[in-house]
Amino acid sequence: MLPLDFRYALRLFRRNPTFTAVAVLSLALGIGANTAIYSLFYTIMLRTLPVAYPEQLVELVRNSPDEFHWAGYWGWDKYEFFCDRNHVFSGVTGMSFDNLASVRTAGVDPETLILENVPANYFRVLGLEPVVGRFFTPADAPSSGDGNVVVVSWSYWNRRFHRDPSVVGARIFYNNEPKIVIGVAPRAYAGPRVGSRTDLWMASQNNLTMIARLKPGVTIAQAQAEMDVLYPALLQQTGATTRDRKLELLPAGAGLVRIRDQYGKPLMLLLAIVGMLLLLACVNMASLLLARSAGRQHEIAVRVGLGASRWRLVRQMLTESVLLSAAGTLAGIAVAWFATGALVRILASSRAFEHIDVEVQPDLHLLLFTAGTTLITGLLFGLAPAWYAFRSAPASTLRHTGKGDSWSWRLFGKTLVAGQIAISVLLLSAAVIFLNHLAALRHFDLGFRSDHVMQLTVDPPPNTYPPALLAPRYRELLQRLEAVPGVHSASISGCTPLEGCGIGGRFLKAEGHIEDPQHRRRTALALVTPRYFETLGIPLIAGRDFAFRDAGRSRVAILSRGAARYYFPGVDPVGKHIAIDPDSQTDQWFEDDRPYEIIGVAGDVKSFEIRDAPYPTIYFDMFQENRLADHLELRTNIDPASLAPAVRRILHELLPAAPLVGVSTLEQQVDSNLVPERLLATLSQFFGVLATVLAGIGVYGLLAYTVTRRTSEIGVRMALGATPGDVTRLVLRDVSSMVFPGLLAGAALIFWTLPLATHLIPDLKPDSSLPLAFGAAVIAAVALLASGVPLHRAASVDPMDALRHQ
Repeated sequence: MLPLDFRYALRLFRRNPTFTAVAVLSLALGIGANTAIYSLFYTIMLRTLPVAYPEQLVELVRNSPDEFHWAGYWGWDKYEFFCDRNHVFSGVTGMSFDNLASVRTAGVDPETLILENVPANYFRVLGLEPVVGRFFTPADAPSSGDGNVVVVSWSYWNRRFHRDPSVVGARIFYNNEPKIVIGVAPRAYAGPRVGSRTDLWMASQNNLTMIARLKPGVTIAQAQAEMDVLYPALLQQTGATTRDRKLELLPAGAGLVRIRDQYGKPLMLLLAIVGMLLLLACVNMASLLLARSAGRQHEIAVRVGLGASRWRLVRQMLTESVLLSAAGTLAGIAVAWFATGALVRILASSRAFEHIDVEVQPDLHLLLFTAGTTLITGLLFGLAPAWYAFRSAPASTLRHTGKGDSWSWRLFGKTLVAGQIAISVLLLSAAVIFLNHLAALRHFDLGFRSDHVMQLTVDPPPNTYPPALLAPRYRELLQRLEAVPGVHSASISGCTPLEGCGIGGRFLKAEGHIEDPQHRRRTALALVTPRYFETLGIPLIAGRDFAFRDAGRSRVAILSRGAARYYFPGVDPVGKHIAIDPDSQTDQWFEDDRPYEIIGVAGDVKSFEIRDAPYPTIYFDMFQENRLADHLELRTNIDPASLAPAVRRILHELLPAAPLVGVSTLEQQVDSNLVPERLLATLSQFFGVLATVLAGIGVYGLLAYTVTRRTSEIGVRMALGATPGDVTRLVLRDVSSMVFPGLLAGAALIFWTLPLATHLIPDLKPDSSLPLAFGAAVIAAVALLASGVPLHRAASVDPMDALRHQ
């Protein structure tokens, strides 16, 4: 009999295509959204690295009020300190990444790749084996500079060498110097970051982010106890203060922590939102099934009268519910695939994911779980109409067909719709809150002007362009670029704001300022050229800008407002002197503590994150220091993109061997800093609109069901003198009995969940009731609009026809 049930159910669905499409689409959107968001959450937060025993990996992170976000970088001497002194790690290694490298092979144009500089033990500590060739040995590690051999990723081997095993021994050119390929990394491994795409690994002794592998049987707590002893010893050895500074071991089996910290909380909120959306879809399905049963009461009553058993009807109803849930699940798979693609495109605009392939695939386990949950929910709700249809004896069922429902069943239906309205008010109000939050972040005072600024990154090979040759080329480059029509000013810097701009945190010694050794603050060091502040729109509060005439003269510097207030409180710092404390240096970029004369004070800028306070910074003249950077900025009077061809031509003429490895605008960089908020605002907006539509469908479905079931009652009322206006007011009372409780419940949900949202996103400050008022107003308007057709149908009932069918 089961095939007959399926065929009959399919005929019913074909006969009611609108009902079928709405039910399947509701489930598909709920299932697809949950699967897509959880897949992204799993990829970023839970997926482990494809290495041996990933649970043994930890990251060594410094926590201190005066450290940068990227202060996970450690000097090579500190790396050696932990390698030699620890008793809890079977190996310590690390990597220095975010290195854009222009690489070419014989007969092929240069391309921009991602290079990681790593210690020679990198692959051994991770427990990886090469696909072809070998990995680094201690003999491959240079005492200084870059090594002469590289390991390539599987994707680069596949793309450039077509998986040719003879790639071992092949030469590639980096900075116009040949490097020998010695091996190919495993296909599954492409770096220690979430969704990362590293193309090349080179053995070197650079500063690095440290990761370590715990010895078998050693816990993170035991290793942390040893670090609590070793790290103060390291600080004492280097003469640094120990106050409020701590080394923390963080699990690294799922990758490095930065992206997880940035995206974890917004993704948790999105998981809660799509969970509510799935609940809304299930409730909507229940409302639709209940409304649909109104048109089948006579059919079911006749089937009962002809001898159909109670369990036969149950089986038919369950078959229909199973088919609807199965169709919704299949459609949900398609929605999940398309949705994950959209999520990846949003993430691709993030600075955190720049030059990274984020491979987000719909998670099969979650898909099956969600589909199973929806199936069970659909079955449960599918039983309700069936139970209602044959709860009476056959004769009484036929006799009472067309009469109103019992109070309990009407209350059940109204409760379902009120629940839909409450969830919809919550989701729509949340969308408004997150959109307002995004708008507020976009209007933050960043300390610079992001409009009409083009950014370019060049990669001049040091062996081709030594500083003595590159400096005059750079001066000529700036002059020629400023002569291009539409260019207002041009500059070169080590990096731009929101990139953690600065060489690194250093202690300074200021004229007339004595610091408490236990309360010293670090200051960021930045290399810039003249007109940098004008190009970026950073105000000069006092003094003057750098000038090309400063080259070869006594050293000068410019302080940010925050640094000036700290080192020279209540005093004009212009004309004072400041020097770098040699005890705080971790490199040889500034070789002595000769003082700099302060010639100006610039405004504070957001150094790394829009949400964080500006970091105190000291700026140095790049040409004075004879240390040349690679970030070029142009402020334009026209669309920056229109100047790209002219800029490329000038760069090629002056620096033909320096490839251009990045072109963007400062506005794009600011926007990429807000990807978590954009993701949250965009998706919550979509889910809010979807919830509103589903709530409207629920209101329409139950009202249509109610009007159909009360046709005889309405006919009697109109025969006794009720007017169409009286009938309309009667139905509107039904609408209000669903809408107002739903709105109140939605308001309660918002006030209950808002503290959780503000806990997950501390800078979320919904300081008005406008989002709630907006959500409630929209849902009320949609409910009124959805009740239009049932209201018209009720007011148009012919009393004679209604009584004739009684």
